[in-house]
Amino acid sequence: MAMSYLELTFFLSCLLIQLVPFTVAQYFPKEECISDRGNYTDNSTYQADLNSLLTSFSNTQVEYGFYNSSVGEVNGIGLCRGDLTPDTCRSCINNSSQDIRRLCPNYKEAVLYYDLCMLRYSDRSIFGTVDTSHSYGLVNGQNFSDIDRSVQDRDNLLLDLQEKAASGGPLLKYATNETSSGSETIYALAQCTPDLEDQECSNCLAVLNSFYADSFKYKQGGDAKAPSCNFRYEIYSFYDPLPDAPAPSPTNSSPPPPNDGTTGDGKSNRTRTVIIVVIATVVSVILVSCICICIFLRMRKPKDKDEREDEILSVESLQFSLGPIRNATNNFSDSNKLGQGGFGAVYKGTLSNGQDIAVKRLSKGSGQGELEFKNEVLLVAKLQHRNLVRLLGFCLEGIERLLIYEFVPNTSLDHFLFDPIKRSQLYWERRYKIIVGIARGLLYLHEDSRLRIIHRDLKASNVLLDEEMNPKIADFGMARLFSLDQTQGDTSRIVGTYGYMAPEYAMHGNFSVKSDVFSFGVLVLEIISSQKNSCFRNGENVEDLISFAWRSWRDGSASNLIDPSVSSGSRSEIMRCIHIGLLCVQENVADRPTMASVVLMLSSYSITLPLPSQPAFFMHSSMDPEAPLLQDSDSGVTKSSDNASPRMSVKDASITELHPR
Repeated sequence: MAMSYLELTFFLSCLLIQLVPFTVAQYFPKEECISDRGNYTDNSTYQADLNSLLTSFSNTQVEYGFYNSSVGEVNGIGLCRGDLTPDTCRSCINNSSQDIRRLCPNYKEAVLYYDLCMLRYSDRSIFGTVDTSHSYGLVNGQNFSDIDRSVQDRDNLLLDLQEKAASGGPLLKYATNETSSGSETIYALAQCTPDLEDQECSNCLAVLNSFYADSFKYKQGGDAKAPSCNFRYEIYSFYDPLPDAPAPSPTNSSPPPPNDGTTGDGKSNRTRTVIIVVIATVVSVILVSCICICIFLRMRKPKDKDEREDEILSVESLQFSLGPIRNATNNFSDSNKLGQGGFGAVYKGTLSNGQDIAVKRLSKGSGQGELEFKNEVLLVAKLQHRNLVRLLGFCLEGIERLLIYEFVPNTSLDHFLFDPIKRSQLYWERRYKIIVGIARGLLYLHEDSRLRIIHRDLKASNVLLDEEMNPKIADFGMARLFSLDQTQGDTSRIVGTYGYMAPEYAMHGNFSVKSDVFSFGVLVLEIISSQKNSCFRNGENVEDLISFAWRSWRDGSASNLIDPSVSSGSRSEIMRCIHIGLLCVQENVADRPTMASVVLMLSSYSITLPLPSQPAFFMHSSMDPEAPLLQDSDSGVTKSSDNASPRMSVKDASITELHPR
């Protein structure tokens, strides 16, 4: 097959500057044919609209390299690198328009990456929406000569460009710069589609950077592309300078007033004096203000416990009255009941404006007290991500404590996964999308939100599925907030669910982002096998899922773990997910990957996975493995549900016989 001009140019340049070997096996162009949106048929209206859209891109010349348009159902975006001339940009978009139809025939959504431009189309709205899925990366296989210094300089440069690109206008969000780092000079660029807001652009670049942080860590060059943003850095100059902006046209043609010597100099001196005085005054005011603020912050007392708990009352915009919620749920009737959790029931409701809602009504005698209730509201209200359930508000009246969420029609993952009939609806592509979505949601909680949050109760029943079976992580009543530079914590108040709890947390109260990683690994193995970790059946034998998965992996028979209903899925993809799941449940906390690494492993087959080590010990207990666990640090008594009798605490249970797995 003959190479296009752009492909040949890129390939030859790679040879000349000796960038090979890359850790990926494919150069540009790189297509992402997205199967989630389905396919169109030949000679259909959608195909005609798509052809019309792509033809219009090819025939249109834009000044700033950003194409966006819609024809019928089809929405399209084209983006050229910011330093391209209009003719070069149009040539790249023209090649992309032809190649994307050839490489992704009959797909309703696709993305095509070239070195110099990107083209995407979809039947859903893509304008003004951040999208970092289906990203693609190339990496230079050589390390920096001075790793410590160059890595720091590179990271600072990319962070600076992230903000500069984000601050661009509505026509161009693009920035380049360079920095000297010892014997090397690092050149970099960052760019977003200009339909994004400034903060959305900054967030997009930050998320994309986190995806490839491990792959690019010590490398001399890296190129990461996503539908909404991209960045690249090298130790050689690879971009052209932006042309100077045209000078503004004069508003009148009158000549400047003549300079009459002494009078002009006197005015100039007076003006200079005034400017100096004004600047000195402003600087003094700012300096005094900063000193006052520092003194105030130093003297300010930290909030006591009662003040922290009452912060929720200031979020007036989220507070609902009890009456409308009673009406919406038909006074919490059983016919509106969606389910029963350890801390209360969940009801479906419909507000007077027709909006469907899900109302979590905390049990009056539940283990989750007012502190947990306010904790969940404060945390979830600040979280916005497509893979997290959205909190609409709360109600706190008398003894009633209600959380009002968006209604997610397909209930929770466990209703499908562990049901012999419904599990057939979870074909492999859908399960893989659920795994990736959960991973992205956790990554947002751990690294990409304004807060660092440890969920501490990730399990199948706490993953909800929307109308398109997209996963949404729910139930933050047990979540813990970390400062951004904090990596781990410990507690005498153990909360969570047996079967999903990391051993260092269940037995010693030590928790971190790696605790959630462990729970994610268990969940991945459950999604692949359609069986619960706590009661996995292997013929007539009942054992724990992790033990069976590890033994099967070690013996080369991991395919025995796969649910027969997904046997038609990609075997390599399924086996890779089993591999990732086993990496997440390793006994050594440090050996478990971060969620950023997990997302990268799931999105890029160029990443070589390390071999997993033996999983953690499994704790056999008489406790219900699906029951929420809440240990009272004073009494040493564990409560698992509204009506459950007190059970042995986790610390007491640590003397139970342990079996390696």
